Amino acid sequence: MFVLDAAGEVLETPRSRPAPYKPPKLSECSPLFMSAYELRGAGAVLHSHSLNAVMATLIDEDAKEFKVTHLEMIKGIAGHGYYGNCIVPIIENTARECELTGRLREAIQQYPESNAVLVRRHGVYVWGKDWIQAKTQAECYDYLFEAALRMKSLGINALLPQAPAPLHKGLTNGHATENGGHASKKVKLQHKGGKQPKAIVLDIEGTVAPISFVTETLFPYARARVTEHLTRSFDSEETQADLDLLRQQAQEDAAAGTSVVAIPDATASKDAIVDAAARNVFAQMDTDRKTTALKSLQGHIWREGFRSGSIKAELFRDVPDMLVQWRSMGIKSYIYSSGSREAQNNLFGHTTAGDLRPYLYGFFDTRVGPKVDAGSYKEISLSLGVDSGDEVTFATDILAEAVAAKEAGWNAILVSRPGNKPLPANAASDFRVIESLEDLLPFM
Repeated sequence: MFVLDAAGEVLETPRSRPAPYKPPKLSECSPLFMSAYELRGAGAVLHSHSLNAVMATLIDEDAKEFKVTHLEMIKGIAGHGYYGNCIVPIIENTARECELTGRLREAIQQYPESNAVLVRRHGVYVWGKDWIQAKTQAECYDYLFEAALRMKSLGINALLPQAPAPLHKGLTNGHATENGGHASKKVKLQHKGGKQPKAIVLDIEGTVAPISFVTETLFPYARARVTEHLTRSFDSEETQADLDLLRQQAQEDAAAGTSVVAIPDATASKDAIVDAAARNVFAQMDTDRKTTALKSLQGHIWREGFRSGSIKAELFRDVPDMLVQWRSMGIKSYIYSSGSREAQNNLFGHTTAGDLRPYLYGFFDTRVGPKVDAGSYKEISLSLGVDSGDEVTFATDILAEAVAAKEAGWNAILVSRPGNKPLPANAASDFRVIESLEDLLPFM
């Protein structure tokens, strides 16, 4: 065995056997292995010439990526879930393996969520935190490669999630049989309060995601990067727009008599603007404000974390399955949160269960209005394609939001989750309270 240091220099060489055996030779894969150690902190790297891996690169010879979704074995890949897209970059082969190093390093850097790189007509490199995880993931990837090949031969697109089941009397738990019957208990679509809702609108914090994820992961991540983000991206149109929103909010706060950190106009120095903006943001975060200006900036910082794989959204366990079931029932699901639409999009696109955006039909934030204002819910109704508010069911953990939604004619439901603040004593007398989204639609 050759032993190398972190820089790839040989520390120990295996003893040569006597003639006619040739002296041991260091694998040409060495710099490729070192790339995963260096760029990913891998503890072990495996290289395979698996036929499944080779054929997976030939499903589409023009493709730069291998993709599959909604296959159980995706859960065996670190950082992935059943509902997500498993994407592996494909690089072109070269005559010698050592010449692949540049392409492999580029692929590793461009696909931070992938734990493998495919080489066209050659094989695959897979890594993990130790040899056990590397071996496990190599087996899972090989299974997915073979599954995609077999699905292709059957005319099934491995890139697409399962289509919604057709709606008719035989619908049972999202699936239908040829004669409309089913051995298991049938899901009845008639809602106790009347007709089945056309749309379900969900809050995020405390409803679909634990408050602890927001307070202990998202908020600290943004806070630690505010100054660096503003400094690095200061000249971009996006950041200048965020600064304009913060200035406008500061002016409105000052006019209302609120003590606030003013942000200099564009004629001031970059350092002065960034310093004031960061102190303004910290002050808003300290009081847990929900201003559009704050949420827009936070969303742009979180975007980098989600896309790099540094952040994975934690959702309550019932959420993914219920989004799938509602879609199968023909009900459209939406999100209304104080977080920006972009932040919502990134959150649901990078969950521990995978990419759940295929099950959501839209995102709404405070640009439509405050969440405690009935007018906001009436405004959202205009985008949902409903004839009246009672065709919409809204779930939240905040009583004031439920009151506003009810005033707008919506069917509002309160959600009590572990870690949430206790609901007011009178809440249950005015609203139905549930502990899981599985109970959102009570059926007769």
